[in-house]
Amino acid sequence: MSIPRVLVVDDEVGNRMVVRRVLEAEGYLVDEATDGENAIEAVLRAAPDLVLLDLEMPKADGYSALRVLKGDPKTRLIPVVMLTSHDQLAEKVRALEFGVDDYLLKPFNLPELTARVKSLVALKRFTDDLEHAERIMGAMAQCIEGRDRYTGNHCRRLAAYATRVGKAFGLAQDNLKVLYLGGIFHDLGKVAISDAILNKPGRLTSEEMELMKTHPAAGSEILVGMRTMEGVHPLIRNHHEKLDGSGYPDRLSGEGIPLLVRIMSVVDVFDALHTKRSYKDSLPLDRCLAILREEVVKGWWDRDVVEALAAVLGSGGVERSA
Repeated sequence: MSIPRVLVVDDEVGNRMVVRRVLEAEGYLVDEATDGENAIEAVLRAAPDLVLLDLEMPKADGYSALRVLKGDPKTRLIPVVMLTSHDQLAEKVRALEFGVDDYLLKPFNLPELTARVKSLVALKRFTDDLEHAERIMGAMAQCIEGRDRYTGNHCRRLAAYATRVGKAFGLAQDNLKVLYLGGIFHDLGKVAISDAILNKPGRLTSEEMELMKTHPAAGSEILVGMRTMEGVHPLIRNHHEKLDGSGYPDRLSGEGIPLLVRIMSVVDVFDALHTKRSYKDSLPLDRCLAILREEVVKGWWDRDVVEALAAVLGSGGVERSA
């Protein structure tokens, strides 16, 4: 494992020297910056595991640097500890609003400084491990999709459809990310389904269909323990549920099916209708929407979701199948 790196941002050279001496003795690599502008440059040059950021500095202060770091997806998971000589509630609240992870008062209590740094660096390493695992699972999902010669880029299309429908509902960014990941990972459990079933040229027998129905539960089990993927579990496990309780694997119904799952279910069915499969030709857009609306009447799908999808498709077209 690489040596943890800490960036110390303070315009006072004495403060930087104290922190450097303490942290280097604990085995950390220490970089320095004199203001918020230099801090952003240093982070882009060599991403740290932790930033110790002074509040009051010339040129660009700590708040401006914090706003940039926490506003960029590439750096927002780097823990930032605000350093301040003012124990003012207003300053703490403002820093928290910008996304600061912790704060320390100057002059430093050195044992407290080392303990906070050790704790937050450990948390950053744990988060990095989870993100690495997420990337591996994403590559695995693409490999699984590649095994099925009939579905093409099905998972990526679902990710795109689902996020577009989510935006139509005005969902927050974290929910849009869950929808995107749900599209990518929803068929992860097909790793447990044989190629003979996935690529069978024709309709499945009842026995084969029962085996195919095991993939949602299998997929959700694969991701058990990955905290960054907790929100995606219901989309993987329950995207074949129906509002009337006739779906699988848990026979959920009505309000027991969360909105994000309802969105994933509808876009999954739409894509299956609109693309060519081993047992059917692709259907035109109008016919796909007509079928979904008929199934709304049957009690299977959420009417609002179907109409949101129709509006999205009407304004932006459909995703390419290859």
